Amino acid sequence: MTVGTAERGGRSPERRRELLDAADRVIRREGPEASMAAIASEAGITKPILYRHFGDKSGLYQALAERHTRAVIELLRPEFAKAMADPRARARATISAYLDTISANPNLYRFLFHRASAEDSRTHTQMAAIVRSVGVELGSVLAEGGVADPARAQVLGHAFVGMVQAIGDWWLENPGLDRDTVVDSLVDVIAGALEA
Repeated sequence: MTVGTAERGGRSPERRRELLDAADRVIRREGPEASMAAIASEAGITKPILYRHFGDKSGLYQALAERHTRAVIELLRPEFAKAMADPRARARATISAYLDTISANPNLYRFLFHRASAEDSRTHTQMAAIVRSVGVELGSVLAEGGVADPARAQVLGHAFVGMVQAIGDWWLENPGLDRDTVVDSLVDVIAGALEA
């Protein structure tokens, strides 16, 4: 019998999911500084066994990053695909969906974008590649939706993604800041750039 990468050493994909679920629970509860020992304890195993399932700590970080960034992209993709008839409404819906996601799971967001990315260069590279791929995708959508110059469409796609991510990060650190003000301000910048 051939064993796939996810099942390396007889470890099932179902068990891997259970371990990632345990990691999610601990990170959501304890914040971005959650320890690997706490994650292992939540899963009912030792830290070396936890690492064995993912190769090492970096493998666990990358598995969590892939799991959650894929979920965010799947949430944003339908907003990208909406008709360009009202770019402001589309920008508002996309930004709102992103802010809702990160504010619903701030500890997980901080764990992935701050702790894991800072501690592990492979995770940092993976997260940066995912953000770039969203910029490329949005640039293609903008080119199809009316931005005549393909290079400009790509510049705007990357700029919008980077701006929304940076502002989302700042907004999480400033919880008293009115969400609608943040969304309206971002929409104004995006609409202005599209109209220019």
